Amino acid sequence: MRLSTKGEYGVIACYDLARFGGDAPVPLKAIAERQGISEGSLEQLIGPLRRAGLVRSVRGAQGGYALARSPEKITVGDIIRVLEGPIAPLECVSEDADRLPSCARSGSCVTRPIWERLRDSMTSVLDSITLASLLDEADARGGGAV
Repeated sequence: MRLSTKGEYGVIACYDLARFGGDAPVPLKAIAERQGISEGSLEQLIGPLRRAGLVRSVRGAQGGYALARSPEKITVGDIIRVLEGPIAPLECVSEDADRLPSCARSGSCVTRPIWERLRDSMTSVLDSITLASLLDEADARGGGAV
């Protein structure tokens, strides 16, 4: 699995909301300026994140976006799944493989356990990192940059 800038920018945007949001909504323009990401790119990411319940929008002059849950309850895996789809090196071992047509060789495929172990490792790592742990890591490094 190779992540696109969509997944990368989504994690950065959610980190920024965790770092600078608190109780106040953060305008996309502020995230764009701090993180060096175009506002247009952020607009494309924020919709799916909002629909998935990871961020919420606040309307009005002081509006913007905020996390919909605490940083301790949002993992990098949550964000990646919303923006990139299931976490898997190959479609046949995808997290939602039961909804896909079965591979004719799945019962006898000698390499399938490799891809399953790789999927499980990637999932384990991405699901073990919360936005709160990213904040802690940034603090330990002495800065707020991702």
